[in-house]
Amino acid sequence: MATLFAPTFEIPAQLQQLTNLADDRIGAKIIECSDDFFAEAKRMLQFEAPIFVEDKFDDHGKWMDGWETRRKRHAGYDWAIVQFGVAGKIKALDIDTTFFSGNYPASALVEACYAPNGDLSTVEWHQILPNSILGPSQHHLFDVQSEQTFTHIRLNIFPDGGVARLRVYGEVQIQVSNVSETLDLLALQNGGRVIAYSDAHFGHPRNLINPGRGINMGDGWETKRRRAPGFDWCILALGKAGNIEKIEIDTAHFKGNYPAEVSIQATYIENATDPQLIPQSMFWPFLLEAQAMQMDHIHTFITEILKHEKISHIRVNMIPDGGISRIRLWGKIA
Repeated sequence: MATLFAPTFEIPAQLQQLTNLADDRIGAKIIECSDDFFAEAKRMLQFEAPIFVEDKFDDHGKWMDGWETRRKRHAGYDWAIVQFGVAGKIKALDIDTTFFSGNYPASALVEACYAPNGDLSTVEWHQILPNSILGPSQHHLFDVQSEQTFTHIRLNIFPDGGVARLRVYGEVQIQVSNVSETLDLLALQNGGRVIAYSDAHFGHPRNLINPGRGINMGDGWETKRRRAPGFDWCILALGKAGNIEKIEIDTAHFKGNYPAEVSIQATYIENATDPQLIPQSMFWPFLLEAQAMQMDHIHTFITEILKHEKISHIRVNMIPDGGISRIRLWGKIA
């Protein structure tokens, strides 16, 4: 049974700084769809790239890794409504038809709405992508010009067919009713993002801010073995600036390759471009001085945290190299 994997797709640099609001790892889900006879709509929201299994069939026909509707034999079109994991401002869409070569939709139109309570019965839908032509087995990237905050989108495909993955790139808008609430201000679902890093040979630092504990050693930030003086580092932006009360550094699954030590520098800065932050970060004051690490362990620091009024960015120093699964910065928005 031959399995084909999607060709490596390099996300454009401007999109790497955004959050996929339709990522099922942060709670995005399908609310309703017109039809998903051949393949469940929820598969569109998976983080992993789509695959194609040549000889895999189920009771409805060929198994496809995405959302696929039956062939329409009457007027109309198919649609699916997605509830985001977190509200946000949409900046770009990726409608990916990878492996849908003879069964992709002819075109797609996307609408969005704001319904924080989940009630869609009276909402106003706003068109964020006009009806646009799609092609076979490829990524379709579309810019979105809107400053509104949305919680749901409706993907309309004409007249039918299949979409492998739907990515909705945007800026997270944290919905906090109580300003004294303690949050993980670095979390993906709260708008945390990666700015830059020294190395990501075995695992990308974006994994540091994923929900939950790492599922294996590949679900973390891991660098190659350092053969020169120095150490590895990554720069992360918090979703919202705040005061940090507790830090967790999790080395789950890293047993023979965890760092000897980890330190964290931090700053509060406004209106700096990402390239400016890289040289500046070397001189940021410490939020957490170098701490010894253990293998496969959650390290919790409270009293060790050095005082800052508030912070917006951190630099994680992994000394000298190795792997970290997750980093949590618990605190309050300032």
